Amino acid sequence: MKSEKERACGLLVALCAVCYFVSYVTRINYGAVILEIENAEGISKVEASMAVTGSFITYGAGQLVSGWLGDKRKPEKLIFAGLLLSALMNGLVPVFAYPAPILIFWCINGFAQALIWPPMVKILSAYLDDQQYKKGCVRVAWGSSVGTIMVYLFAPVCIMWKGWKSLFILCGGIALCFCVLWNRTITAVETRILRLETGFGQKGGAASAPAGALGKENEANSLQKNETGSRQEIEADSLQENGTGSRQESGQRLLSSAICLLLIPIMLSIVMQGALRDGITTWMPSYVSETYHLDSSISILSGVLLPVFSIFSMELASVLNRKVIRNEMACAGAIFLGGFAGALMLSFFPASGALFSVLLAALVTACMHGVNVILVSMVPPYFRKSGHVSTVSGVLNSCTYVGSALSSYGFAQTAQQSGWQTVIWLWVAASFVGAILCFGNIRRWRRFQSTL
Repeated sequence: MKSEKERACGLLVALCAVCYFVSYVTRINYGAVILEIENAEGISKVEASMAVTGSFITYGAGQLVSGWLGDKRKPEKLIFAGLLLSALMNGLVPVFAYPAPILIFWCINGFAQALIWPPMVKILSAYLDDQQYKKGCVRVAWGSSVGTIMVYLFAPVCIMWKGWKSLFILCGGIALCFCVLWNRTITAVETRILRLETGFGQKGGAASAPAGALGKENEANSLQKNETGSRQEIEADSLQENGTGSRQESGQRLLSSAICLLLIPIMLSIVMQGALRDGITTWMPSYVSETYHLDSSISILSGVLLPVFSIFSMELASVLNRKVIRNEMACAGAIFLGGFAGALMLSFFPASGALFSVLLAALVTACMHGVNVILVSMVPPYFRKSGHVSTVSGVLNSCTYVGSALSSYGFAQTAQQSGWQTVIWLWVAASFVGAILCFGNIRRWRRFQSTL
């Protein structure tokens, strides 16, 4: 039977999962109806892709700002600001439905969305222990898949009902409602966890203190405890990696040579993951429509299968990492190989049936969601003692959207110039490169783990 603290932690995870769900429905809705926007507004594939590319660029750049702010300011307020701004941008898109204004609004939306994930990682790592965090992160990531399913189910309905613009109004309204819920509940949930942690308000515990004062005091203590501590642990990795140097010199900076050598292959792997995950999700309806000559509404529905597979992949990735392959690099590399196999099969059978093609594409994206859980969610808490959880989370997540930006424009341009078969071979190459980068970083990551 769960204790009160476990239930309170579960409520925090659930609230963050809903938050991530809302962030996704206000982020990927443009990609879901991009084919319909092309048809209804009479614009080219490349023109339509510019808004997606722009949002990925601002999202990726915003991750760096958000990660830094998340370690300096209250993460709850950053998340609220991001959701509110995103709701506003979603409301403006249908009002000014021209390529140039949409590009501006969606770039702003990308930055707004960037204010959500790094601060959320900060909150979860501060209030949950290691095992709770690893399990909780997967539950939160489910929000992205459920959000994707909802968008791809409702997009055809909205198109047939009132046109593609109604989807943005619906998603913006959902975000506004959740902003109110978040603002009213997040502090109360955090305070509840801290009270249970310290024994206040429990039988045999200390005398009760005013909730607001106690919450703030304990929250500060909790965050301080999680973000400070000896940096000799990171330094030890540097000494093992380089074999020379002063302990005080090599362990003081996040940008030390050893940490850079450790993080650069991870960052490049995440670029590959982002290109595959978001590139396939964005352009799968267009691929199905143009290859099998299906209506845009039916093609959009094909996108529902992708996140369904992803939910199982994320859970499998978490279990694999916690129970079988504890080295995150080896685990991510193994999952990359699964995506490589799926992309290779699709390259050999590019037009063998709509369902078969969608299933293989779903397998690739599912694997990329699994890689994302390992590299973007499980890696940052290793930097808790150095006080850089949010910063590392922002840097790594920004790499996802470097890949996303490259794929949203690059895949469209390649498909237009050379056809979808060439695009599929790019998927094969990206998954293979990702696997090689992860496997090549296994020993370095093992040494880093041993110092913690």
